[in-house]
Amino acid sequence: MTNLINQTVLMSGVDYFDDTAAINPFMDETLSVDRAKAADEHIQIKNALQEAGVTVIQVNPPTDCQDGVYTANWALVRGDKAVMSNLPNAREGEMPYAEQILRIQGKQIFHVPDELRFSGQGDALPCGNFLFCGSGYRSDPAAHQYAANILGYEIIQLQTIPQLDEAGHPVINSFSGWADSPFYDIDLAISILRAPTDTQKGLIAWCPDAFLPESRAKLAAFDGVDKITVSLKEAYDSFACNLVSTGETVVMGKHAPELQAAIEAAGLKTITPEITELTKGGGYIRCTTLTLDTI
Repeated sequence: MTNLINQTVLMSGVDYFDDTAAINPFMDETLSVDRAKAADEHIQIKNALQEAGVTVIQVNPPTDCQDGVYTANWALVRGDKAVMSNLPNAREGEMPYAEQILRIQGKQIFHVPDELRFSGQGDALPCGNFLFCGSGYRSDPAAHQYAANILGYEIIQLQTIPQLDEAGHPVINSFSGWADSPFYDIDLAISILRAPTDTQKGLIAWCPDAFLPESRAKLAAFDGVDKITVSLKEAYDSFACNLVSTGETVVMGKHAPELQAAIEAAGLKTITPEITELTKGGGYIRCTTLTLDTI
């Protein structure tokens, strides 16, 4: 069994990238988005992935969809099956297009029940047969169970910390009507760095302070993978966990030196494109890629 992962990914583009509908805490409709800069960053991500040996399938972004660049949220894919997402209101327009693209890629399409939220790969990260899932904000546990049943995963169900107002109360996003979190998708709090093999555990990076106490304890006690700890500062300020690893080379941002050093100490190479503009949408490197070749 190989430990290579993320060998084929789907990317779209930044043609309609914007943060007008502020559906996560990083978005600010009062700040303008520089699409030319975002386009350059997107190209840098693509080039870095290809340098790492990843095959990138590039498609046009869905028309007039501000978040269409973040393909990770379109589905969760394993083998020839794709479980489609149920996204917030501002992203609903992406889904028919995403389904069309995945059908063209030869995927058999499945839909979670309409009443369930599901953020696709953004909230469900495979590591061998384990599936690290985030719930409470963009995904429901029942949606993860549905996807796991279709795709054959063992769920590790977790929840990150909520966004709180000045009075310490959970924030409900004014655009989506959903509860919000600085780690609204779990791919902002966990990275899959290496898949398990018959002779070696998988390797993840995770930010303990990004999780509620019960989930933090659950993941700390979980012995199915080896772990690298990420600081809250690097996870939040630098989107450190939102990376793509092939199991040998990691494409990550420039501004997480502690995590980069730990990854390199674990024997993996790193490539670090400069990404700043895409963070205005609350996304980063992992968010712009949907893995198509998970086995």
